[in-house]
Amino acid sequence: MFSKEIFNLTEKYYEKMVNLRHKFHMNPELAFNEIETSKTVANELEKLDIQVKTNIAQTGVMGLMNGKYPGRTVLLRADMDALPISEDVPIEFKSKIDGIMHACGHDGHTAALLGTAMILNDLKDKLHGNIKFVFQPAEEGEGGAKLMIDEGILENPKVDAAFACHLWGDVLEGHIEIKQGAIMASSDDFKFKVLGKGGHGSTPHLCIDPINIAIQVITNIQMFISRRVNPIKPVVVSFCSIHGGRGINSIPDEVEVMGTIRTFDNKTRDFSINAIKSILKSVTESEGAGYEFNYISFAPPVINDYFMTDMVIKSATEILGEDKILNKLEPNMGAEDFAFFSNSIPSALFLVGIMKEKEIIAHSSNFNWDDKNLKTSAKCLAQVAVNFLES
Repeated sequence: MFSKEIFNLTEKYYEKMVNLRHKFHMNPELAFNEIETSKTVANELEKLDIQVKTNIAQTGVMGLMNGKYPGRTVLLRADMDALPISEDVPIEFKSKIDGIMHACGHDGHTAALLGTAMILNDLKDKLHGNIKFVFQPAEEGEGGAKLMIDEGILENPKVDAAFACHLWGDVLEGHIEIKQGAIMASSDDFKFKVLGKGGHGSTPHLCIDPINIAIQVITNIQMFISRRVNPIKPVVVSFCSIHGGRGINSIPDEVEVMGTIRTFDNKTRDFSINAIKSILKSVTESEGAGYEFNYISFAPPVINDYFMTDMVIKSATEILGEDKILNKLEPNMGAEDFAFFSNSIPSALFLVGIMKEKEIIAHSSNFNWDDKNLKTSAKCLAQVAVNFLES
């Protein structure tokens, strides 16, 4: 529905989207510091006479557009934050901020959603229901989605469905990729200390060796994952940092270990986290040591609702063509805090291709993509919003 209008309006607002993307890219801001980005977003929404609420979860922005006729409410979300990476790309709109760049496409997400608002604003007199445009802070590790939800963005009016897209470096330009069910993993980090008793390396019997105990804990956890978790329920437990001791002949008092857990369903996630805590407790106690355990939850898995996934496929087919829709065969072990939306209401996240000849690696200093991919994002978001409201 309205596909021709959406296509033409995308062309109409393309230059504006590009200018906004370049502005955001040159002025990147880290998590919960998206102050100027939020001001620009709010200003652009106010130009469209969209109801604007700012300072949600510190720097988040939400715009509410009402169609001419009553109906359901759909939420479209973009993330705004950049990364602490120095840019190494020779472009005219290179980051002006040393050590900070948009290395994950959030400048494009924000610009495309503003373009989507412009498109849908021109169609609002034909629409039933409401559209919430959500511009979220702190997707990169801090977790702005949950905070915005906790502050009530899914209410008044109550949101019936949510959609988002993410620029993706191993999907061809002009295409989108999507799958039903789990599309991205949960992300949970942990840090534990083994508290032993230090002493001379020549007299280990007078010590409680935290290095040896930490090795036992790590080995037992990996053995547990391989033998106690259903192999058709993937779990990744990676130990990414271990620190203890400085002397060549001194046993330290403690060892610190840090790592991450990734899963695709919440039951397996909870089971694995509880197992790590149980193993740590039992091994340290058996050796006469103590322990400290800290668990940092970033996000549950992103689970695409069956009907909302079908809505994205139908909408993208209308606006892009059937040959541009790719079925994602395997979920990604990366995480996205859009998961908090997908765990709260029927939702779908889809991936927008930016690859030309070879994969474009996100979170790298040379991350770069063509402005024209803004069109794919805006067209698809606008079409899925229209189709959901008019279904």
